[in-house]
Amino acid sequence: MSRPVRVRFAPSPTGPLHIGGVRTALFNYLFAKKNGGTFYLRIEDTDQNRFVPGAEEYILEALEWLGIAPEETVGKNEKFGPYRQSERKPLYKQYADQLIESGNAYYAFDTAEALDAHRKQHEAEGKTFIYNHHNREKLDTSLVISKEETAKRIANNEDYVIRFKTPQNETLHLQDIIRGEVKFETGLLDDKVLFKSDGMPTYHLANIVDDHLMETSHVIRGEEWLPSMPLHVMLYRAFGWEAPEFAHLPLILKPIGNGKLSKRDGDKMGFPVFPLEWKTAEGVSSGYREKGFFPETVVNFLSLLGWNDGTDKELFSLEELTQAFDLKRVHKAGAKFDPEKNKWFNHQYLMQKEDSVLAEEYSKIIELKHLNRHYSLNEMTKIVSLIKDRADFVSDFWEMSDFFFIAPTAYDEKASKNWKAETPALMQELISVIEEISDFTSLNIETIVKDWMTKNEIGMGKVMQPFRLSLVGALKGPHLFDIVEVIGKQETVSRLQKAIATI
Repeated sequence: MSRPVRVRFAPSPTGPLHIGGVRTALFNYLFAKKNGGTFYLRIEDTDQNRFVPGAEEYILEALEWLGIAPEETVGKNEKFGPYRQSERKPLYKQYADQLIESGNAYYAFDTAEALDAHRKQHEAEGKTFIYNHHNREKLDTSLVISKEETAKRIANNEDYVIRFKTPQNETLHLQDIIRGEVKFETGLLDDKVLFKSDGMPTYHLANIVDDHLMETSHVIRGEEWLPSMPLHVMLYRAFGWEAPEFAHLPLILKPIGNGKLSKRDGDKMGFPVFPLEWKTAEGVSSGYREKGFFPETVVNFLSLLGWNDGTDKELFSLEELTQAFDLKRVHKAGAKFDPEKNKWFNHQYLMQKEDSVLAEEYSKIIELKHLNRHYSLNEMTKIVSLIKDRADFVSDFWEMSDFFFIAPTAYDEKASKNWKAETPALMQELISVIEEISDFTSLNIETIVKDWMTKNEIGMGKVMQPFRLSLVGALKGPHLFDIVEVIGKQETVSRLQKAIATI
């Protein structure tokens, strides 16, 4: 690589960060780390009409939660600051003027009404109106009026824009790291607006100037920006600057049907499309964090949307992803989003976590329920160890373990069919057996109870199912004697007595 790697994620603060944007940030981060480079965040807020308060803070919080925080951004290591485009406003006019001076751009004074009239005229003739070499010298531009007249109109505060003067007949052969050679015919391109009369640049000019001044070596962005590539390359050429290398990532596609993943898909199918929850006056959009996904999970499943390392390996830590990542292994085709597979990923990470760590998280949920029964962290850790293999999220734990905390108040009707005429007497005998046990550990309890059944020739089903029903209220839950150990002798006896009196 001819220059140090510097890559950026440059979102607009127009709302919450879409999961597709998160993947773009992740791939930039991985590329930078793999190549000993720098990943920075620039806020592209030149379109003040679409600015949403809180969006900038949301973006940074999301990246920090995921563990892919930028090394440079607003208020942090501002080596090439400011990192907020609106604060760079004074920079851009000189570059727009430079393009005017070199003949690569021109002033256009056309009103919105005049342009609308041109479009309608073209439509009436069965044509499409494109503002480019076909008509730019027939329109109200500095290409057809004198320098003096142009200066006079600008001095009189007439509205104008500065447009790029796209070359007329040229085939651009451009290189994309992911897509290889891509060709564009300049004669088919329009003359994009670079600078507006309100003193703000458009995305195209600000983006190029900032990438140059911030020494961006590679531009890794979504496929939707591929049509902008020829303009951006031509702008670099017009300024006489070295262009960065480009890589355009494939789209993230809907789980069902065709097209790009949208918030509507998430709303319809019940999964988030944002990393963090986003609240507005209209309501709340759920986030992966609030849904109980681990940040490692989100990073892992996003990394495999459009990329793999050439093996069947699916579980990658951030460090492993950094080592394995290669832009040349990013696919050209879009990647289907799979909400169910994402749950599978979360289950894998849940299984890897220490039971004590999960117990601390589960304890927070339990505290909110204001229960009468309390367990120590060691006891909570034991409960978690018994149930976690069937859970995808910590939030699943309550449904799987509520009986540890609350004695059943009702009994599953179907399971109650196992409660026979002789069952109350057997359960009363079982109480006597349990009350005599001093070493109240799962294995010892199980040994003594089963010895009692064997000695008295009592069938397993006659005791075990009513026993579980008494403790849980249904025929579910982990190993029965593990439940008995956790809830303790007194609670076990109390629940058996209640079942005898109730069922």
